[in-house]
Amino acid sequence: MDDSNRNAGDKGLLSRVRRLVTDHRKVRRLDGEQLKQDLIGGQHAFSYLRHLVRGNEMTQARFPEQLSPHHPPVLLIHGFLGTRGSMFVLEQRLLRDGFHVFSFNLGMLNVRDIRTSALLIHRKVQTICEQTGINRIDIVGHSMGGLIGLYYIKRLGGKEQVRRIVMLGTPARGTWVAALGVATMGLLSASSWQLLPGSDFLEELHQGPLPNEVEFFTIAAERDWLCPPSATQLEGAHGVTVPLGHSSLVMSEEVYRKVLWALRKDDSPR
Repeated sequence: MDDSNRNAGDKGLLSRVRRLVTDHRKVRRLDGEQLKQDLIGGQHAFSYLRHLVRGNEMTQARFPEQLSPHHPPVLLIHGFLGTRGSMFVLEQRLLRDGFHVFSFNLGMLNVRDIRTSALLIHRKVQTICEQTGINRIDIVGHSMGGLIGLYYIKRLGGKEQVRRIVMLGTPARGTWVAALGVATMGLLSASSWQLLPGSDFLEELHQGPLPNEVEFFTIAAERDWLCPPSATQLEGAHGVTVPLGHSSLVMSEEVYRKVLWALRKDDSPR
């Protein structure tokens, strides 16, 4: 082999080694970032469970005589196997930023028919509006709570009372993880069947477009194995994705800033 071929071969070998080292560094950086997100997600999951056990006994909201249409009260709706306590951190952040926040007792570890929960929401919101003179509210729903709010808006006349809804990790297209609920609770959990992709409930829910009277937001989590981002897609909604997990959607300060943006977007009534 002459010198020119030898030099070319050496350069080719060095180039391959350099690419290998560079790619390895990229993979290590990527793995390190994933590990960091997993650790954060684990902390959020622990906090979620800790607040979950608070249960449904929480202080009832008291609304002032006059409320600005720019900042209506915010209704929080928890998800499957959740309690009002699981939304505690989100509630405290909203209160800190001057929002009037309320929620309803949907039963211990809510697993009932989603339609029934939505009807309960409908009746209680109607009562509050009549008693206080409030015209519109905003909704923030976590996981199945977003479906409860969506059904209320689309099928029970909620479009007349709701200005905006923010759905956090909500399986608008269903999730196969619900099969675990079907396998373990069966007929005791109507909502487990309804959360399955292609269920009769979801087919009914998605009939017709989203009402123009309400503004819709979805926030999905990349590392959410309960409800992957593809399951949260809702045509006509503003969609955002964050590099976190399912519990982080109600625990993370980063996610809260996006919720805050959605609720205060334009600061104008609809």
